[in-house]
Amino acid sequence: MGAGGGTAGGLDWRGGSNLLAVDRPEVVLAAFRRGEPNVGVAVIGLALHHAGPEAVLPVVARALESADREVRRQGVIALAHVARLHRTVDRRCLELLHGCPRGNEADDDLWSFVPHRQLPLWLWRHHLWERLVERMRRPFD
Repeated sequence: MGAGGGTAGGLDWRGGSNLLAVDRPEVVLAAFRRGEPNVGVAVIGLALHHAGPEAVLPVVARALESADREVRRQGVIALAHVARLHRTVDRRCLELLHGCPRGNEADDDLWSFVPHRQLPLWLWRHHLWERLVERMRRPFD
């Protein structure tokens, strides 16, 4: 059992030293309810260690809708990990990601690892525009 198997007292919420080992969604959701510092680090750990994206994506969405800018940034990183490891995303995370600045880790990993037919038009536009600009800068490569 990973670090997520212990009680909240067994995790270093202040320093965050063992939060990347969290592997249980309920531990992270409880941390959100308690307002634990470094909860975003635990969301990244969950994305890295839990085998089921259907259990991880709602927790990632919770991070993406956080009032804390750092937790939102960590949610973007966690979403990138889910895309890379599981090659999937859900509608709620895409809706929340749409409100984030473009060019982030999740944009790139979603485009690289999730089937394009599952991605929204705004992400297509971002990546196609990016490629067009790159092509115009180097037309003879």
